Amino acid sequence: MNILIYNEFFHEQDPNERAHAVYPNGMHNAIADFLREDQELHVRTVTLANVEEITEDVLKQTDVIIWWGHCCHDDVPDAVAERVQEAVLNGMGAIFLHSAHKSKPFMRLMGTSCSLTWRESDDMERIWVTAPYHPIAAGLDRCFEIPADETYGEPFGIPTPDETVFIGWFTGGEVFRSGCTWQRGWGRVFYFQPGHETYPIFFDPNVQTVIRNAVRWASPVRRTADCMDCPCLPKAHKGTL
Repeated sequence: MNILIYNEFFHEQDPNERAHAVYPNGMHNAIADFLREDQELHVRTVTLANVEEITEDVLKQTDVIIWWGHCCHDDVPDAVAERVQEAVLNGMGAIFLHSAHKSKPFMRLMGTSCSLTWRESDDMERIWVTAPYHPIAAGLDRCFEIPADETYGEPFGIPTPDETVFIGWFTGGEVFRSGCTWQRGWGRVFYFQPGHETYPIFFDPNVQTVIRNAVRWASPVRRTADCMDCPCLPKAHKGTL
């Protein structure tokens, strides 16, 4: 499986920011490190500095893309966002983390505002598993806790999820649909809320389990291109799907 991780790599490069102390090598490398423990996964990373490397050819070779973005959404070229959207519609899986809810590819795939309520805090978050049968929840208890995270709250301006796998509750009282799935065309999409840049959330074993499971779940069952080569299709029909 080929995994592509995109991260802005903006906050972590500033030595005066808390994110630099937490993720000196960037969140993309923190995620890549634990995914690479699985010998079946080939992982590469891309940052905003080289976002144009997310080409159509690269996406055709990518099984699952993982996307983290925050304050530089507008700096991602529209053409890149369109390529990601098309790749998902054609079967590539996509995982959007934390503030990637406002990223161009996610908003294109959802077709809604994707807005939410939020506040800066050190609130503890308890993440409840609301779909224990779902493959993304495999290996988890009924709930797990993240000692501190940025607080997100409803309403969350997304289309009704196919499944809500996790619901988060914060000590400040907010609740949030923290783990949601959708089918878009041939591709599977998963949004997972934890992951603010100033907290060591991507080192948390439970969070790592969720992302590992999500990579497996989102991997393509079939790509559109596979259907073009189907010997059962009459020649006149090939290329019409």
